Amino acid sequence: MKTGVIETVSETNHGTSTPGRSRGRLAADYAELVKARLTLLVLLTTAVGYYMGARHPIRFAGLFHVIFGAASAAAGAAALNQWWERKADALMERTKMRPLPNSRMRPAEALIAGTALSLFGVIYLAIACNVLSACLAAATILIYVLAYTPLKRVSDMNTLVGAVPGALPPLIGWAAARGTIDAGGWCLFAILFFWQLPHFFAIAWMCRDDYSRAGFQMISSDDRTGERSASQSVFFCILLVVIAGLPTFIGLNSQAYLVAEIILSGAFVAVRPCDFFGKGHRRARGSYSSLRSFICHCCSGALALTKI
Repeated sequence: MKTGVIETVSETNHGTSTPGRSRGRLAADYAELVKARLTLLVLLTTAVGYYMGARHPIRFAGLFHVIFGAASAAAGAAALNQWWERKADALMERTKMRPLPNSRMRPAEALIAGTALSLFGVIYLAIACNVLSACLAAATILIYVLAYTPLKRVSDMNTLVGAVPGALPPLIGWAAARGTIDAGGWCLFAILFFWQLPHFFAIAWMCRDDYSRAGFQMISSDDRTGERSASQSVFFCILLVVIAGLPTFIGLNSQAYLVAEIILSGAFVAVRPCDFFGKGHRRARGSYSSLRSFICHCCSGALALTKI
């Protein structure tokens, strides 16, 4: 959907040069372009996948290779996503100060950087790890950029589609460690897939006005009270409680993990209704912190205590 405002912003972005950026500003812009904080989560989940899939002794050189390759691919996908959505980003309060909509970076610059990082990450994984991990990284990029990104303007099913590339990093790590994918890897994929959905619903509800201005189709678009978002969030949280316990039942983790998972997941589910039925953005924003805390605690527990 094109509007006069979008076209005007686009012309401004294409016609504005960006000479004279300081090195600090340039570094900050590129960090924002590749969504550095999100890429750090990719590093963590890829490392978890590799650790859980590796047989003793763990090859730390292999761990470095898969993290480096997956991070490069993720950074490239993020840059391509921002290049694709630069016009829509200019319409949203939360994204209008990004390098592209704010004219601090040329679109061609972002396109080249995103393409180069994506190709480098996939090729690096193929050479340093194995072809399977490289194929999974390529699938992550393609689904994120060519499926999830355009689908945001077409259907609110984009949330489910977008959760797929977000859940692939631990599978990339697992594939790099074992050269194959089995039940353990799919369990990690499922945990991260269902973890993302309540997070997406919280952010979508909190930023529903922004998304509507940009023409994005989200489940929260006409959900003024938050009840629909809350019900969906709680439903997927309950599924997460069940799915997150699977590693114990397939022999990947000890019983200690199951106990910790039940406690953490139960507390997590209890928090969700408060996030949405409360008034204002503060409670919804709190879900972001609680979700990040959940994944960090579970990953830390899996890494340090419970792998068999």
